[in-house]
Amino acid sequence: MTTTQRLLDLAAAAPDSHDADLMLLLHEASDLYQQGFESLHRTVAARCVGVPAGDLVTAVTAAGLPCEVAQDRDELVLMLALTEWESTPAALAYSQLAEDAARRGVSLVPED
Repeated sequence: MTTTQRLLDLAAAAPDSHDADLMLLLHEASDLYQQGFESLHRTVAARCVGVPAGDLVTAVTAAGLPCEVAQDRDELVLMLALTEWESTPAALAYSQLAEDAARRGVSLVPED
């Protein structure tokens, strides 16, 4: 099963889950989200090898993120990966799950 499929399955199961079960789903989904993003980040980094920094700045700006020519190349690649990742079905499924859980008082961020 792919990361995307599992995240979609977890998001579909969330409405019927409560408290501890929902927290377990959220933890698993968070781990999968991170794995998926790291994989995409590596792909974007490989795609950007040899691309001039100025072209990366242009791409980041075109994606709607503010940046400066002086920014580190790795940071620019990270920003490109993040903008690409946020529109994937996997990331959208995770966002849906996390928002649903938050509305029900379940979050990975501990309360102060």
